[in-house]
Amino acid sequence: MPNQFALDVTKIREEARRGITKGPVTPANTADLERLIDVLNQVVATEMVCYLRYTQNAIVAQGINRQQVADLFREHAGEELDHFQRVSDRINQLGGSPDMDPGTLVARSHTEYETPAETDLQEMIRENFVAERIVIETYTEIVRWIGESDPTTRRLIEDILKEEEDHADELNDLYQPAGAGGA
Repeated sequence: MPNQFALDVTKIREEARRGITKGPVTPANTADLERLIDVLNQVVATEMVCYLRYTQNAIVAQGINRQQVADLFREHAGEELDHFQRVSDRINQLGGSPDMDPGTLVARSHTEYETPAETDLQEMIRENFVAERIVIETYTEIVRWIGESDPTTRRLIEDILKEEEDHADELNDLYQPAGAGGA
C-alpha cells in the first residue's frame, strides 16, 4: 500500500487556536523541550567559546603565514558567532531563554578555552582542529538524539554540523603534525 497523505484540517485548526500561546511549537514537535533547550544552551556556550578562541588566536598569531591563518581564524570566528545567534534564536522559538551568562560559558561548553602560551600557528591550528572534531562528534550525537522529534532543530544542527566539518577540513589542510614543518 503506497504512503498516503492525509490531514484532519479541522483538528489542526482547532489545535492551532488552543495552542496559540505556545508560539511555533505544535503537537508535531514531540521533543522534550526542557532537555532540548538545555542541550541547545550547551551549543550556545560551545559556539561562543569557539568564537572567542578563534578571535583571540587571529589577533595574536605570529609567523611567516600569520596573515593567511589569521584570516581563516577570523572567517571561522564569524561563522561560529552566526551559529551562536541561530541556536539562540531557536531556543527563543522553543519558548526558552538562551543562556549567555559569561560566568558559566566555559563550564557549559563542549570545547575548552585556553589562551595559548605561545603564538605558535601550528599549536593554534591544532587546538582549533581538535575543537572542531569535538563539536562534529557532539553535534552528530545531538542530531541522532533529536531524530524526528523536532525536524527544525535537527536541520539547524545538521546545517551547523556541515559548516563545522568544513572548518575541520580547512584546518586539516593547514595542520602539520610535529616534525613535519611549520605553517
